[in-house]
Amino acid sequence: MGRTGEARWRDELARLARVKVKVYAYSSCSTCRKALAFLKGRSVVVDAVDIVAAPPSQSELRRIQKLAGVPLKKLFNTSGESYREGGFGKRLPTLSDAEAFEALARDGKLIKRPLLVASDFALVGFDEAAYQARF
Repeated sequence: MGRTGEARWRDELARLARVKVKVYAYSSCSTCRKALAFLKGRSVVVDAVDIVAAPPSQSELRRIQKLAGVPLKKLFNTSGESYREGGFGKRLPTLSDAEAFEALARDGKLIKRPLLVASDFALVGFDEAAYQARF
């Protein structure tokens, strides 16, 4: 029985070693650092992208929204400076989806982070329980 458990453990480690994700993060964000440390602790291969220097494109953001299964508003960093200074609290309800995606793609600080993207799912923000369920 021990060998079976060991074989399952090796299979699980091999599966995790193949998992590769892209994580849009901001180096000054402590939540992003926690998420990256979590993934490192589980040997997940991470392609880290600076969300401010290289925010996702509009088409990538649309794909992420679908993969995450969240409403568009959930992609916005509602506690951030860009959100407040841009008046998005009042403007967001009146923006078209196209205008909202354009704003997000223009300013990475508007995007809720970290933003994790895998081939078949995405996670917005760092919810440790959601990460544990996936990794």
